[in-house]
Amino acid sequence: MSAPWFQLANAGEVPSPALLVYADRVEENIRRMIAMAGGVERLRPHLKTHKLPEVLRMQMAHGINKFKCATIAEAEMAADAGAGDLLLAYQPVGPNIDRLLELVARHPSVRFSCVADNASSIADLSDAAVAAGTSLEVLLDLDLGQHRTGIAPERALNLYRFLATKPALIPGGLHAYDGHLHQSDVAERASACEAAFEPVKSLRQELLREGLPVPRVIAGGTPTFPMHARRADVECSPGTCIFWDAGYAHNLPDLDFLPAAVLLTRVVSKPLPGRLCLDLGHKAVASEMAHPRVVFLNLDDARPVMHNEEHLVVETPHADRFAVGDVIHAIPWHICPTVALHEEVVVVRDGRAGERWRPVARRRALTI
Repeated sequence: MSAPWFQLANAGEVPSPALLVYADRVEENIRRMIAMAGGVERLRPHLKTHKLPEVLRMQMAHGINKFKCATIAEAEMAADAGAGDLLLAYQPVGPNIDRLLELVARHPSVRFSCVADNASSIADLSDAAVAAGTSLEVLLDLDLGQHRTGIAPERALNLYRFLATKPALIPGGLHAYDGHLHQSDVAERASACEAAFEPVKSLRQELLREGLPVPRVIAGGTPTFPMHARRADVECSPGTCIFWDAGYAHNLPDLDFLPAAVLLTRVVSKPLPGRLCLDLGHKAVASEMAHPRVVFLNLDDARPVMHNEEHLVVETPHADRFAVGDVIHAIPWHICPTVALHEEVVVVRDGRAGERWRPVARRRALTI
């Protein structure tokens, strides 16, 4: 019988806890992303999940050259790696405006853009770009119902007009993120996605009727990726599907991506019968949500009873199968913040752990 896909032939060489990245599965997820989008030209993957220049280069090797970032550090990493078109999908404020413009000056061959959702921020961006002697493409950030950032499409016409008047700013179109839509039922999700996007279509048509440029609409994340992929006139920006995780695998069964990032942990103590203590604390796996924070691949019926900075304690009727020091594999429920907790990931090829990659963009700042 062949070994399970996640098992390592040289697990004894990997200190725990560790985040393993399976390179062949990442490649397959990239292929599936491209197939779903219908081609690379309509893809703008988000970098926040992997934060790795090596994975970025894997995407670029498949022809993807447009990317979406959440931080200036991610944008700097991508520009340094050779990406050609980068959207900072996070409204820069305060000193971050000058940091972004410094990045623009440092990489004149890269097409940079950012989002904004209010007149004050647009004016600040314009003033800073004028002072820097440069120009900056700005997309209007739309609120489709998540109420985290953005302006409602129904109220956005005048703001886009204002954006189009500001010196040194180039109207870049619309950014329409619908991260609140993650219904498990695909028909319900599709219906909600269409309803949320209808005002975006109306706004775009109204802007074009006025002769205002709307060069692009960037829509959705991973849950609504298949819905927006059916629109011929938008760019799709999925992120999580590069590694996938247990949360989306459970909640979005219609999306066919492979888990490509796995946590390796070990039993460090057996304090009571039926109880295992693992070295998988808050500092190794994203803990912003309620349990389950991981789904175990080789430990059945485990119930978390305690989670601390360095420890995860579980109860299981199968505890007797494990000795102190045994390896357990788990898929994180939420991969994006899990990656940010690890200074390096361990790359797995052909069942063996090998090179180490550093998620350099987990930092708040690189050199700028």
